[in-house]
Amino acid sequence: MIDVSYTNIPEVKLVTPRRFSDARGWFSETWTEPKMTAAGLDFDFMQDNHSYSAQIHTLRGLHYQAPPFAQTKLVRVARGAVLDVAVDIRVGSPTYLKWVAEELSAENGAQLLVPRGFLHGFLTLQPDTEVLYKVDNPYSGEADGAVRFDDPTLGVDWGIDPAKAILSDKDAAAPAFADFDNPFTYEAAS
Repeated sequence: MIDVSYTNIPEVKLVTPRRFSDARGWFSETWTEPKMTAAGLDFDFMQDNHSYSAQIHTLRGLHYQAPPFAQTKLVRVARGAVLDVAVDIRVGSPTYLKWVAEELSAENGAQLLVPRGFLHGFLTLQPDTEVLYKVDNPYSGEADGAVRFDDPTLGVDWGIDPAKAILSDKDAAAPAFADFDNPFTYEAAS
């Protein structure tokens, strides 16, 4: 049993698997293909990624993989908590440049489905946070890219002073959205 709810961008979904609890703790099926397909989440995930961030306010993003290596992601937190962000950059989309931010935590068990054509990033809200995510396309260094997390065109509210974000060199040097050569276009469902 899973609960799938829609965010303010219909293609970005909050997926919360059921937890079976007892005195020992709990058990949850975080991905079960037949159940997910029945819920309308039909993806061929082929790679699992695991990220560890030691410090609170570590910010990873906003990242993308350009076509033909664009990725759908299913993101969850195994330890700690994050503010997980998806930004629609599909030219022609009804939600172009809109963004979604959801708190994912080990405690709430929620997962965010981030489709292809979205920038993705997260900010750790607790120290020693571990993020796990499935992707439906392999990583390609040549297709890897980023856009500045605090770009004013995007206007993402991370809930902290941007100067307090702990960034990688790659993310600190990410271009502004205006300087980004956007490879994504919107394809309406038929």
